[in-house]
Amino acid sequence: MATRPASSSSPSSSLLPWLGIAAIVIVLDQLTKTLILQYFQYGDSRTVTSFFNLVRVHNTGAAFSFLAGASGWQRWFFVGLGAVATVFIIYMLRRHGGQKVFAWALALILGGALGNVIDRLMHGYVVDFLQFHYAGKAFPSFNIADSAITIGAILLILDELLRVRRSK
Repeated sequence: MATRPASSSSPSSSLLPWLGIAAIVIVLDQLTKTLILQYFQYGDSRTVTSFFNLVRVHNTGAAFSFLAGASGWQRWFFVGLGAVATVFIIYMLRRHGGQKVFAWALALILGGALGNVIDRLMHGYVVDFLQFHYAGKAFPSFNIADSAITIGAILLILDELLRVRRSK
């Protein structure tokens, strides 16, 4: 992957808006999870549409419950991974905060990662509550943090495709 040119603006001025976006993701994520914990019992499901439910599930693993069956070490592994990712993302935002699509992607991923780390620290699991289904098959449940991470990953791919196109 080619290196990105450093942003021309000062690091602190280009970093703050992106940290603000990450903070908004964290607040929305934690607010929605608090509401689910308050109004739903574990395993509860409420139909919203013919293809969407609100549910309360606990994920001790990662995406798609990867490592959920492990003996407990995964909690601290994912907290540590989130901490390392946070440091790296802030470093990248300081260097490239002027690159809008790239910085949006990193800010969304940062907010999502920290939202899920907060859950792991507070509860020992991540609260998931959004569930899409079709023809009796349910997609794995997820949350606002997961959505932000996914959108951020899509934006990273888009940013790279645009960068490659510009370099031709």
